[in-house]
Amino acid sequence: MKIAIQMDHISTIHIKGDTTFALALEAQRRGHELFHYTPDRLSMLNGEVTARIEALKVRDEENNYYELGEAKRTPLQEMDVVLLRQDPPFDMNYITTTHILERIMDKTLVVNDPNWVRNSPEKLFVTEFPDLMPETLITRDAEEVNAFRSEFGDIIIKPLYGNGGAGVFLLKKDDKNLGSLLEMFNELYPEAFVVQRYLKDVSAGDKRIILIDGEAVGAINRVAASTDARSNMHIGGRAEKTELTRRDLEICERIGPSLKKRGLLLVGIDVIGNYMTEINVTSPTGIRELKRFGGADAAKIFWDHVENKLKG
Repeated sequence: MKIAIQMDHISTIHIKGDTTFALALEAQRRGHELFHYTPDRLSMLNGEVTARIEALKVRDEENNYYELGEAKRTPLQEMDVVLLRQDPPFDMNYITTTHILERIMDKTLVVNDPNWVRNSPEKLFVTEFPDLMPETLITRDAEEVNAFRSEFGDIIIKPLYGNGGAGVFLLKKDDKNLGSLLEMFNELYPEAFVVQRYLKDVSAGDKRIILIDGEAVGAINRVAASTDARSNMHIGGRAEKTELTRRDLEICERIGPSLKKRGLLLVGIDVIGNYMTEINVTSPTGIRELKRFGGADAAKIFWDHVENKLKG
């Protein structure tokens, strides 16, 4: 197969924990041709979608992990697969790329499906399953936030379209900074933001569960540093081995049909205690850590599914 990866430039990634890199390694191991391009190299002229792509070779060696060929303007319909893997922010630029990539889907498999990536924002999609998640308010109205806090006490406030733990705040029920924080959010973000009941179970970790084609394949636990309320690994959280509980499987069974129906082949959900907090569909991570802790090789499972889809 010819596989193009739309991603942040490969020179910026950290391969030890990068899911896109793991997918590229496995695709290359299977003999597929890899190509690389960044979103700013995506174009559409008279309905034809092209990108200036570079042949890509990867190796699992720190500081020597990729080679890129010469950039060549190429119709993306010549590719068998396009992986939509650039990181958020999920802004209008991101949304524009999903509109453009939709134009090639009659001949090229785009993963995840760009229409459903666009229409399944991670902190909004999860609200379709209110009984599986903690109490959550989406608003810009300060009075609503104050009422929510009065009812639930400790709360988490985070941007609606943020990622990687950026802009996530824990406010205790007696914290006097709520007013200032809301002022800052209203200045920084044009959208509503997320207010969520704080889950004390987060002290035991924030579980990342990987689903492929709607089925759970494994999980890792992410534990925050003692000085931070956030467990994201790139800001100091550590990964631990974990198992899927009965509740985890119940959550996955509930959401699996929706993921499958939407063509969301690779998804990562976040679970704290008994509650799901996010459904990550843009560029979910965690598969390298899953394999490192002796779990499933999710990259192999992923490409098995892709190859079967192309066989029809």
